[in-house]
Amino acid sequence: MAATCGENSESKSCLAGLAPLQAVLFDVDGTLCDSDPLHWYAFREMLQEIGFNGGVPITEEFFAENIAGKHNDDIAAFLFPDDIQWGLKFTDDKETMFRRLAKEQLEPVSGIYKVKKWIEDRGLKRAAVTNAPRPNAELMISRLGLSDFFEAVILGSECDHAKPHPEPYLKALEILNVSKDHTFVFEDSVSGIKAGVAAGMPVVGLTTRNSERSLMEAKPTFLIKNYDDPKLWAALEELDKKSGTSTDAA
Repeated sequence: MAATCGENSESKSCLAGLAPLQAVLFDVDGTLCDSDPLHWYAFREMLQEIGFNGGVPITEEFFAENIAGKHNDDIAAFLFPDDIQWGLKFTDDKETMFRRLAKEQLEPVSGIYKVKKWIEDRGLKRAAVTNAPRPNAELMISRLGLSDFFEAVILGSECDHAKPHPEPYLKALEILNVSKDHTFVFEDSVSGIKAGVAAGMPVVGLTTRNSERSLMEAKPTFLIKNYDDPKLWAALEELDKKSGTSTDAA
C-alpha cells in the first residue's frame, strides 16, 4: 500500500520513490475543474423542488459528506432508499442540469495547465479516472481543452465496482500498461483517495472543496491547495532528480 507522509514529513521526498515515473492519473470533478459548486447547486435546487428534507435546502456540508465524489448508484440509494429506480432517474435529470451549468460556468483548478506541460515534457502516460457519467466526463474534459491530453478515460460505471473500490485505478494501470510502483494519482475526494490508495499508489490530495481533516483520514501521501502549490513542485523536482530528467517546471 502507498506510503503516507505525516504532517511533519518532507513532502518533496514522498514521490521520489516512484522514479522513473511512468504515468500520472487524474480524477475529474474537483481535481481538473472546480465542479462541486455546480453539482451542489443542481442537487440543492432539484431536491428542494421535490420536498426532500422537508423542503429545507441541503447544506454544502451535507453535499460534501454524502454526495461529492460518489457514484450515482450509491447517491440514489442514499437519497432514495425506498425507490432506488426513481432515484436513478432523479440523478440522471440532475446530470442534465449540471451539464447545462458546466457549459457556461466550468473553471479549471489553478495550475492544471502547468502540470499538463510538465507531464507532456516528460512523455508520461496519463488517464482520467472518474465516477462521473461519460457525458459529464467528456464535457468537462473537452471544456478544459484536455481531450487530446488523456490517453484514456476510465469510468466507474464501466467497471464492476466504482470508487472507492480500487478497480477503476487498477483498470487505468492495465490500459496504460504501467506499474503502480511508478505511477501516482491526483484526487480531491475521500472516496477517490481511498480508491487510489487501495490500488497501491501514492495519492496527492487536492483541498478544492473538501476539508483537510476528512481527506487526511483517507491517507493521501500529502495534500495541496491546487497545482500551483509549492509543496507539489518541491516533490516533482525531487522526483525529477531521482529520474535524471529536467527540473524545468516552467
